[in-house]
Amino acid sequence: MNVLRRVYRGETHFDFVAISKTSLKVSLGLVVAAVLIVIVRPFNLSIDFTGGVIVTIPNVSGATVEEIRNDLRVVGQGDARVQISRDGLDAERLPTVTVQTDVIEDPDAQDEFLTVIATSVGTTANDANISAVGPTFGQEVTRHAVQALVVFLLAVTLFITWRYEWKMAMAALTALFHDLVITAGLYALVGFVVTPATIIAVLTILGYSLYDTVVVFEKVNENENELHAKTTFTAIVNVSMNQVLMRSINTSLTSLLPVGSLLLVGTLAIGAETLKEFALALFIGIAVGTYSSIFVAAPLLARWKENEPEWERQRRKAQRGGGETVVTQSDVAETALTADVPSTAARHPKQRRKRR
Repeated sequence: MNVLRRVYRGETHFDFVAISKTSLKVSLGLVVAAVLIVIVRPFNLSIDFTGGVIVTIPNVSGATVEEIRNDLRVVGQGDARVQISRDGLDAERLPTVTVQTDVIEDPDAQDEFLTVIATSVGTTANDANISAVGPTFGQEVTRHAVQALVVFLLAVTLFITWRYEWKMAMAALTALFHDLVITAGLYALVGFVVTPATIIAVLTILGYSLYDTVVVFEKVNENENELHAKTTFTAIVNVSMNQVLMRSINTSLTSLLPVGSLLLVGTLAIGAETLKEFALALFIGIAVGTYSSIFVAAPLLARWKENEPEWERQRRKAQRGGGETVVTQSDVAETALTADVPSTAARHPKQRRKRR
């Protein structure tokens, strides 16, 4: 409890930059592993991207996957993907059969495909929910998603460069890239279906990740102005991280709890696939984004800035003085107070001359 109290008050002295030697290696390993997973095991794209026909229908007769697939071979669709699932927690609700196949351009062949499925599960075509997407629609969705991502990253880069500096912008983009790649790797590894809802969720989690990173950078910028001549940039980053650590944790928890509730409701209670896909991407992205803002963006910025000539001189000065000074929150407050309040000598020049 004492540690939690100190974290809450910003009185901790965790050396985030020192442990970043390990955390950055772990992050790099995760990014490389995620890229390899995406290459070896491509995304499970929905028909919104690939085009095709998907039929959802209640399984009245209790047909198995093999029985349905055997019936589909009659119409040349034996390779269709067949999945049987029970939506929600209601035991009385009938299982649902989902059949997905490639684009069927002939309307008569599509009607025959639907009729075979309905007959196989013991119901009529009127009880089926069918969605058909053309091959060009997926290309349009992909193109708009890429355009949205490029515009977002460009706007982020310009804003952070204008508000702070370009090195902070590059560190923030590195953290965003880290979040995107690891989230993509998890999706590819588990085989989650990638839908337009997933793309929307990914763009949303980039906003969460960026918010945490900007909060850290704002505190770093503020402390840099106060402590520039007193300590190293690494010490400034460390004290800034300790000051905003509880804020980052609270922000993430208050985001993860409702998103987790959406995920449970979408998966167990009502079986809403779109809600589940959206909440799942949000949950993974927010968790990864919290990690990157603490262990990737700020430590990377510290290591980058320490190579600047002025901060190299400051580090050598600290080393000659016996090592890097550990800065606490009280030191920051005292420095700010000293900077804001004029000294007594400055207010009473006559008294100062008399003392001489």
